[in-house]
Amino acid sequence: MDIPNKYSIAIEKTNNSRLNQVDFDNLKFGQIMSDHMLVAEYDDGDWQQVSIIPYQDLVISPALSSIHYGQSIFEGVKAYKFKDGTVSIFRPDQNWERFNRSAARLQMPEVPREIFLDGLKKLLQVDSSWVPDRPGTSLYIRPFMFATESALGVHPSKSYKFIIITSPVGAYYSKPLKLKVETHYTRAAEGGVGFSKNAGNYALSLYPTQLANNEGFDQLMWTDAKEHRYIEEAGTANLIFQIGNKIITPHGNTILHGITRKTIMELAESWGYETEQRKVSVQELLNGIKEGVVLDAFAAGTAATVTPISTIGYNGELFELPEVETREFSKRVLDYLNQLRYGESEDPFGWNFIV
Repeated sequence: MDIPNKYSIAIEKTNNSRLNQVDFDNLKFGQIMSDHMLVAEYDDGDWQQVSIIPYQDLVISPALSSIHYGQSIFEGVKAYKFKDGTVSIFRPDQNWERFNRSAARLQMPEVPREIFLDGLKKLLQVDSSWVPDRPGTSLYIRPFMFATESALGVHPSKSYKFIIITSPVGAYYSKPLKLKVETHYTRAAEGGVGFSKNAGNYALSLYPTQLANNEGFDQLMWTDAKEHRYIEEAGTANLIFQIGNKIITPHGNTILHGITRKTIMELAESWGYETEQRKVSVQELLNGIKEGVVLDAFAAGTAATVTPISTIGYNGELFELPEVETREFSKRVLDYLNQLRYGESEDPFGWNFIV
């Protein structure tokens, strides 16, 4: 889709590319930023000029309303490079839709498709050389929006800034995860903002996660706020289990409705598996591990991709899952997605957004 004149994009390219300073064989997740970023301003009830400019620091007011009142949302997307040099973004339309659901919940303006998707396409055309081509690498894309009104007082901001930055990355997790079931702290509650990808959700998770790290766990397995009886998600990804022949994922408005999670469940259905999106109790999972019917368990997300879970800790007891090498479903999913996203197989679902 061509961008209407109303949202025409001004492009200012950098004179000092940092590309030759990057060791693409040793990428640390989220540590290196690409040369350019997209910036759009919202004011007077509408979106203003959209620009692609050299990556740079922001100048902000100490009274910035997002700092004081938390109107800040974001997304995580990835782009991949095919062997022939083609750059493709994986299902960014889904991220755009989820971004606007988050915006509506936090009383923020929706970002038009022309700015989000077409702007993203132009940004990656400018920075296509930043998309790595090594196996297991990708360009991580971070669209985000925050309130910019400089005033104190609890009310929705009158102005906002939408930005897209990108970062070449390797794997987020390098080994199977050891998760601790959280039975005290809460990430999200019914009627809250758990389903939205807002900054506050992640701030709430930091302290309990550090406590779990101190005990030797990689992440938390969050549970419901009321009883801590039902599994919700991990700190950085959704959770998917194979119990018997069923592919099951926790579901509800207290968890993020992940794009990778949705993709995997759609794949499972297309492959003939029975799928369920429902409440999953901690006890059901632990009993299933004891009985040997939990055949697979993994974290699924844009950053995590498909990361196996090796161990679950609950009330001081450790529950070991089947050896990763024996897991057929998650291996099939990862192999399929890798071939699809790197352009090594057909794209029957139309999930690749070609730049």
